[in-house]
Amino acid sequence: MKIRILILLLNLLPFIAFSQKTIVPGSPEIKTAYLKPEKSLYTVYYVKDTSWAKQGTMAYDISFSDNKINLFYKYTEKNNEWTTVRTSVADAKTLKSISYKSEGTKSKLDLDFGETIKGSYYSKKDKKNKQLNLSPKGQFIDFNLAEHMFTTLPLDVGYKAVIPEFYYDNNSDTLITNYIIKEVKSYSYWSPRTGKHDTWLATVLEQSTGAIYNYVIDKKDRRLWQREMSMGKGMWEICVNEEIDYQPIKNKFNKEQAAQQITKGNSVIIGTAFARSNSGKKLGGLVNTAKKQFAPKGTEITLFPSSAYYEEWTSVNKKIKKQGKMPEVPLDSKFGACVKKAKVYDDEGHFEFADLMPGTYVVMASFDFTNSYNYSYVSGYTNYYNYWGYTGSSTNYGSARQSYRDKANIEKEVTIDKDGEKKEVSLKDN
Repeated sequence: MKIRILILLLNLLPFIAFSQKTIVPGSPEIKTAYLKPEKSLYTVYYVKDTSWAKQGTMAYDISFSDNKINLFYKYTEKNNEWTTVRTSVADAKTLKSISYKSEGTKSKLDLDFGETIKGSYYSKKDKKNKQLNLSPKGQFIDFNLAEHMFTTLPLDVGYKAVIPEFYYDNNSDTLITNYIIKEVKSYSYWSPRTGKHDTWLATVLEQSTGAIYNYVIDKKDRRLWQREMSMGKGMWEICVNEEIDYQPIKNKFNKEQAAQQITKGNSVIIGTAFARSNSGKKLGGLVNTAKKQFAPKGTEITLFPSSAYYEEWTSVNKKIKKQGKMPEVPLDSKFGACVKKAKVYDDEGHFEFADLMPGTYVVMASFDFTNSYNYSYVSGYTNYYNYWGYTGSSTNYGSARQSYRDKANIEKEVTIDKDGEKKEVSLKDN
């Protein structure tokens, strides 16, 4: 029965495709205005059940010149051991193919599109170059452009279409394969950086293989958020947009300036890091009474230059945390190269930094310490009696001291006014 159903489906596919609109270069359905110069990055995973295994990354770079659209694609394997690159050039208005180049671990391909497709295929294994003169039947969309072309279509609930795609395989005579948009429906996509987005979920069938693709496309700006490809036996390849254009911090981090500020000066900051037990914590109704607790020997102290970038980063994340709708913004990836570290070198919390230029710095410390407090408790009662019986009682109290573990998190701004200055600071947990 299953075989009969499959045969029936395969027989019906040409008729299904014929009844739908066909999208080819120049079709009025294509709105190339949705395509804009941009760079994007996708992380590629193999997913089965709840297991996500990273495989690599896909990078796209779209640019325009001389009424042409240029799309550069690069796949990088997770261990950076190999890459695949592809470059497609097409008419910017119609998406009619002009040229295509690709190179992977096994081959190189170079094609020019005209009345016929001419080019060469080079096998790295055989070290042989094969001249090509191809004559595909019918119009087509370059497969390398097709996924971005999907974002230009008038997607809506119930939208369906057929897209003939060109792909050269040296081991096959098939040049064009139909991809059929089977279903489009509304979908709510959640970005870990920018929260909820209203999107279209377009399900596409590769007619020749039966493979299913799902495309998550933003309703507003037509961003391709995610692509899913069925691989059989419950395995899917899922490519997730990393939103490298997401820049909520307007001020730019100046790595060169920050690096000089912590290495090219003659000023010094020396200090003491400690926590006081009477920092506001009250337990058992009584304020803690222990003496100040120094940061233990070996505690790491962090210093970095303050800047408009860091101040804005702090402000933006404070608002995000208050709203509780999306994750906080990470620091610029280059920020860590401009952070200076020192360690407490004795049992009294002392540390020091040298080679600093004039400017304002943020000094931070975090450490655990033991604290204690006094408390009273009822130890018993004394009852009183006379000849006629019970006359009353009094409460007996005892006192004790209790210890507990606490944590100090300290951040302080320190300003050096002139080169060669020696600044003393106290990092106190208030």
